[in-house]
Amino acid sequence: MVRYAATPSNPAKSASARGSYLRVSFKNTRETAQAINGWKLTRAQQYLDQVLDHQRAIPFRRFNHSIGRTGQGKEFGVTKARWPAKSVNFIKDLLRNAQANAEAKGLDTEKLTISHIQVNQAPKQRRRTYRAHGRINAYQSSPSHIELTLTEEDEVVEKATDKKVVRLNARQRGRLASQRRLTASA
Repeated sequence: MVRYAATPSNPAKSASARGSYLRVSFKNTRETAQAINGWKLTRAQQYLDQVLDHQRAIPFRRFNHSIGRTGQGKEFGVTKARWPAKSVNFIKDLLRNAQANAEAKGLDTEKLTISHIQVNQAPKQRRRTYRAHGRINAYQSSPSHIELTLTEEDEVVEKATDKKVVRLNARQRGRLASQRRLTASA
């Protein structure tokens, strides 16, 4: 059993999945994860499919330097958005894995919500590229650790509307008691 960054409040009603040292861009994956954090599982899966079809975009909020603008970002109140296919596929696979873990626990997949999703940087993989005039530069990749937790939400029950309790002062209570005595004797 590996340790997750966030422990669920009710482990019996949650399922987790994680991937370590994944060859996928940390920055793109972080933005993809933040876009679906707190969403219902089915909504997140549909959204990620739409991102792959370029119908909707992932908003880039933190790692957005030199990111082009698109009108699809208006949905999230940003101008910069992209369609990071590789990151979307990795997160979709982890969501599918967590969903299978939830089904194995007997949880209702229609009520599952992404309660925790986190992307951390893994150690960089180093290569080199050969430049003009005999120079050599670093050529690194930025892999990721991804973890997520799905939690089954409790049903929301409306509070029963009780009759409004009226507070009476001493004079009002006395008057009400005398009226009851009069109606009881009549």
